Amino acid sequence: MAPKKKNAAKKKAGTPAASPAASGSTVDPTALNGGSTSHTATPPPETRGQSPDAQEDATKAAEKTKDRGNTAFKAGKYKEAIDLYTEAIVLNPLEPAYLTNRAAAYMALKRFKPALEDCQQAMFILSPGSQSPSSSPPPNAAAQVKALLRLARCQYAVGSLTAAQASLARLLALEPTNVPAIQLKQKIGMLEGHVKNFETAYGRKDWAMARLALDKCTQSIEAEGGDVPAEWRVWKVELELARGSWEAASIGANEAVRVAPNSPDALALRGLVLFLTGKLPQALQHVQSALRMDPGHERAQKLRKRVKDVERLKEEGNVAFKTGKLQEAVDKYAEALEKIGQSEEEGKGGQIRATLLSNRATTLFKMALYEDALADVDQSLELFPHSFKALRTRARCNLNLEKYESAISDFKSAIQEASAEGTASDADVRALKQELKKAEVDFKRSKTKDYYKILGLSKECTESEIKKAYRRESLKHHPDKGGDEEQFKLVSEAYAVLSDSQKRFRYDQGDDEDGMGGDDDMHGHGMHGMSHMDLAELFAQFHGGFPRGGGGGGGRRGGGMGGMGGFPF
Repeated sequence: MAPKKKNAAKKKAGTPAASPAASGSTVDPTALNGGSTSHTATPPPETRGQSPDAQEDATKAAEKTKDRGNTAFKAGKYKEAIDLYTEAIVLNPLEPAYLTNRAAAYMALKRFKPALEDCQQAMFILSPGSQSPSSSPPPNAAAQVKALLRLARCQYAVGSLTAAQASLARLLALEPTNVPAIQLKQKIGMLEGHVKNFETAYGRKDWAMARLALDKCTQSIEAEGGDVPAEWRVWKVELELARGSWEAASIGANEAVRVAPNSPDALALRGLVLFLTGKLPQALQHVQSALRMDPGHERAQKLRKRVKDVERLKEEGNVAFKTGKLQEAVDKYAEALEKIGQSEEEGKGGQIRATLLSNRATTLFKMALYEDALADVDQSLELFPHSFKALRTRARCNLNLEKYESAISDFKSAIQEASAEGTASDADVRALKQELKKAEVDFKRSKTKDYYKILGLSKECTESEIKKAYRRESLKHHPDKGGDEEQFKLVSEAYAVLSDSQKRFRYDQGDDEDGMGGDDDMHGHGMHGMSHMDLAELFAQFHGGFPRGGGGGGGRRGGGMGGMGGFPF
């Protein structure tokens, strides 16, 4: 969500704020009206109906209590001062000096929300005829100037910049050369510039500049010792989402809810963060809480439907995958991905999109669509590079595409992530290590001889398939029939290893195996023992049985080729 044009800095005051004065010094509560209570007030409700003497006694008691409050304030006993000023306000609630004095004590304790409320109430008392302004200054102009300056400082401290500017405008109309007001106006202008820079950068999706501007905004407020406006907290979370900084977004969303636990905006934002980080049940809970606060909250309504749809489609895809309905699973995952989308403001879909892409990639891998699977898993890892499952799928795809070095690198990364994140079981880690070893064997084999590939076999082939492949490739490459002599040697060597269960096991483990070099009956002969084998002997072997371990087997000469219908050379 892009930041609103009119931000929290330009709202009415009312959120926690910052320092008591633009200069950073503590405001002396006795400064207002010169420490006196010269303002004539309507008798408080507590004294109405009493005799003039009784009213006068209450007023005098309030004044004495205020003086005790001033003494406590000057001694740095701000809580005691607040209590005393409160007593004075109860005795004479229409005396503005008591309110602004208490505001100063609140400000000294960095409690700017109640300070702001006191300043606003004091100004209401000081300007009862503000609805009908006259051309001449009011008789209490000096008191208004001091109250307005204190009010503007509170408004600035909570980020209510428009309200602060309005207060200063009233002040400067009464006293155009007021130096503290002019200085505060300059500070407000600088902060408004940072806010505008943030909005501009966010609008053009320049996340780095937006973050820099927002940091300057928050630093200005924090320098005053106050709290960052609630809306700025929302901006920060939205910015972290756009940048794909999931941990920072989660921390920011938690803080936003902590500060405003009953805010539907904060709850909906927290729900969005949970959704994009793949925590669907928790996301739904937060969205429903937001809707309880505000049933018509549009953002929460849309997010609730989106979460429910994605959760349903994801589960349907998982069920289809487990039951072998692979194309149906691909379709369900694709539909869920459409619901998630890949908006840049939402981190291009976040971790939930990464999960769905990984799931679809695994399904495509099962369908032997390795290139399509790679495309999905690459996107998944761009969004969330720490998923051992996605890394494992990419490693398997690369292995099947004979990209051995990439496969080895991915298996190693998958093992590292599986061990680090703690979500993978020991069995998963062991299985990954076995797959890594196999990939390393295949890589080594690719640099020398791949006996399976020479015979055109898969690595899971049976003994029967090995025999058939040897028969086929021997006929194709026999030099007496015009075949390639070197290829014929490799065919014989491959058969000698793969047809021997012990040699095949060692070969599959990555051990070097020479198909003919270790057999005495072949030692010293050319072509790995095949140079002196004539066609009649080969026919006899095919008819009477295949040799084991490369040794020359006997058998009948002539005749058909067992299952090949006597196909001649």
